[in-house]
Amino acid sequence: MGLVGAGYVSEYHIRALQSLPFVEIVGIADPHVDRARKVAKRYGLRAVYASLTEMAAARPQVVHVLTPPASHCRLTMEALEMGCHVLVEKPMAETVEECDQMIARARSAGRILSVNHSARMDPVVLRALELVKNGACGEILAVDFFRSSDYPPYAGGPLPPVYQQAAYPFQDLGVHGLYLLEAFLGGIRNMDVRYFSSGRNPNLFFDEWRVLAECERGIGQIYLSWTARPMQNELIVHGTRGVMQIDCFLQTCTVRKQMPAPRMVQHVATAVASAAHTLWRVPSNVLRFATGSLKPSPGIHASVRAFYEAMRQGSPPPVSAEEGRRVVALMDPVCRRANAERQRFVEEHQPASPARILVTGATGLLGRALVKRLREAGEQVRVLVRRPCPAFQGDSLIQQVCGDLGDPEAVERAVRGVELVYHVGAAMRGGRASFECGTVWGTKNVIAACLKHGVKRLVYVSSLTVLDHAGHRAGTAVSESSPLEPHADQRGFYTQSKLEAEKLVLEAVQADGLPAVILRPGQIFGPGAEKVPPSGTIGIAGCWLVVGSGAFPLPLVYVEDVVDALLLAAEREDVVGSIFHLVDEAEAVSQSEYLNLCRSVNGNRPRILHVPRTALYAAAVCAEVMGRLLNRKLPLSRYRLRSAVPLGPCDCSAARERLGWKPRVGTREGLRRVFGNAAPSQPEALVSLPELMTAGSAKTD
Repeated sequence: MGLVGAGYVSEYHIRALQSLPFVEIVGIADPHVDRARKVAKRYGLRAVYASLTEMAAARPQVVHVLTPPASHCRLTMEALEMGCHVLVEKPMAETVEECDQMIARARSAGRILSVNHSARMDPVVLRALELVKNGACGEILAVDFFRSSDYPPYAGGPLPPVYQQAAYPFQDLGVHGLYLLEAFLGGIRNMDVRYFSSGRNPNLFFDEWRVLAECERGIGQIYLSWTARPMQNELIVHGTRGVMQIDCFLQTCTVRKQMPAPRMVQHVATAVASAAHTLWRVPSNVLRFATGSLKPSPGIHASVRAFYEAMRQGSPPPVSAEEGRRVVALMDPVCRRANAERQRFVEEHQPASPARILVTGATGLLGRALVKRLREAGEQVRVLVRRPCPAFQGDSLIQQVCGDLGDPEAVERAVRGVELVYHVGAAMRGGRASFECGTVWGTKNVIAACLKHGVKRLVYVSSLTVLDHAGHRAGTAVSESSPLEPHADQRGFYTQSKLEAEKLVLEAVQADGLPAVILRPGQIFGPGAEKVPPSGTIGIAGCWLVVGSGAFPLPLVYVEDVVDALLLAAEREDVVGSIFHLVDEAEAVSQSEYLNLCRSVNGNRPRILHVPRTALYAAAVCAEVMGRLLNRKLPLSRYRLRSAVPLGPCDCSAARERLGWKPRVGTREGLRRVFGNAAPSQPEALVSLPELMTAGSAKTD
C-alpha cells in the first residue's frame, strides 16, 4: 500500500500499518517532498514521491488518501484508475456529487472504497455502544457531542484550506459528531446548524458551531469550538435509567444510574462512584499508553487495522462508501451556505472606491492616531483589518478591507489603486508563527504589492529594537548608523521579525527602486498604552520586573509626535531610502518615574519588583543549563538580560535636519495627557502638514 499526504494524520496511519505483518508500505507521496522525507525517515519508509502518479510505478494495491477534503475526489479517482483499493480520510469528499463519482468509479473498477470514520471505531466508543445495547442507561433519549480543537497557527503565505474555507471546521470535526449521533440514535432526519465567530480566532471565519439533530431514536446535539479551553472530546448519553459520559481523550466511560434512594444520596453516591472509576481508569490508561498497549489516536489505529482485516477475510469494510456519502449529504448544504457567506463577506469588503492612502495596523495605538489625523485632514483612507472595526463603520472617509497581513491576496487587494502606504502593522504577541505572519510575511506582501501597483511612497514603521542593545556602550550616541542586532535569534521573536522585515524593505529599495522611508521610533506611548511595560521591564504573571534600580532613561516618544513624522516622511521628496530615529531627546524620563505613573492610573497595579541584575543573571544561567538539558530555548538568558537595557542617548539629528521633525507635544506634555500627573503645560493644537513642513524647513535653514 501507499500513502498520499504527509500531514500529521499520516503518522497514525503508518503506525497502524506497521503493526500488521501482512502489509508493506511502498512509500508516501506529497507535493511538499521535504515534509514527506521527514515522515519517511522517521518511520523507515523506503520511498518518497511528489505525487500519486509517481507512486504508480511501485504498483500499490491499496492507497490511503490523507489530504485536505478538496482533493479527496480527484486522488481517489486516480487511485481507482490505477486499480487500487482506497481508504479515504473523513469526510469522504466535499460534495455529494463527488461522492457519487467516487462510488460509481469504485463499482466499475471492482475495487473497495472505504472512509475512515475513526471515532466510530474508537475502543472507548465501541465499549459505550456495547453498554447501551445491553441497557446500561435504559432507553436512550439524547446524545451530546462536545469537541474543541485548534489548528496550527497561520505563519503567512497563501491561506491554507483550513482558513480559506469557512466550512472547513465543520467538515473536519462535524463529520465525527454526525456519524456518532447516528451510531447511538439512528439516522438523522432533520438538523439545524448554527455557526458564528467569537472573534477570538481572527483567521478562522467561523470558530463556533452548534447542531441540533432529530434522529430516529432521540435528539442529538453537537458543540464544536476552536476557542473553548481546555480541549474536550466527549460524549454524554442520556437515558431513562442512567447517564453515560465518554471521554475520548482520557479513554474513560462512566455510567451514573438511577438508584432506589433519596435524591441527595443518589447524587453523592454516583459522584463518588464516578470519581473512583476515573481515579482508577486514568492512571491505568496512562500506563497502557506508556507500555504501548494503548495507541495514540486509538480510533485511527483500530479503524485502519479493521479495514485490512476485513480485506484479508474478504468481508465488507467497517465503513462503507455509502455511509461516507450519507454524512457528506448532511453536511453539504451547510458547508455551501457557510462558504457562500464568507465569499459575500469578502466581496462586501472589497475596495468600493478609489483611495489615495492605505494604513496597515490601523487598530493599534499608532495606527488609530494616524487614521484620526488623516481623517481630520479630509483624506479618503483605506485600512486593512482582520475583521470590521466598529470604530470605522459608518465613516464615509474610511474604507475597510478585511484580510490578514500574511495573506498575499488580501494585501494585494488593499494596495491596489493607492498612492501612499503607511505600513504600521506588525505582530505584537504570540509565538513564532504569529510574528512570521504579521511582521515578516506582512512586510513581504506589502513590498510586493507596492512594486506591482506602482505605489509612490511606502512609509515603514520599524523599531529601535533592531539595533544592537547588548553591545551598546553606555554614553555612546545611538544613530541610524549604529550596529544592527547581531544575535536576533537570542532576543526573541519580536526583534527577529522586525529586523528581518526592515532588511526586506532596504533590499527592495536598493534592488527594485522601492520608494520607501523607514522610521525607527523609540517606545511609543499615548492614551491606551498605560498598561504596557516600559523598556527594560519584564512582564510576568501580573508583575513587572525591573532589571536593576530603574534609573535608566527611557527612549520615549509621544504617539502624536510619531504621526507628525509619518506625515512628513510621506511628503518629503529627498528622503526615499532613508532611516530616521524618533525619540524625544530633550525630556528624559526614567523607568521608575514612568512606572510610578502607570501605577497611579492602574490602581497600584501591576506589582512592580526591582530585581538585582546579579540575581537575574544567576537565574539566566540556570535557565540556560535547563534549556540545554531539555534541548529547547527558554525565554530567559544572559544575552536577553544584557539586551534589556534601554538604548540611549539617541541622536535624532537626521530627523530634525532632513525630515524637519521635532517633538511638537513632547514627553512631559504627553505624560500629562496620558496620566494627568506631569507638570501642566499648554496643549498645542493639531498642526497641518504644510505647517509641519514649513516649521521643519525653517528649523533646518
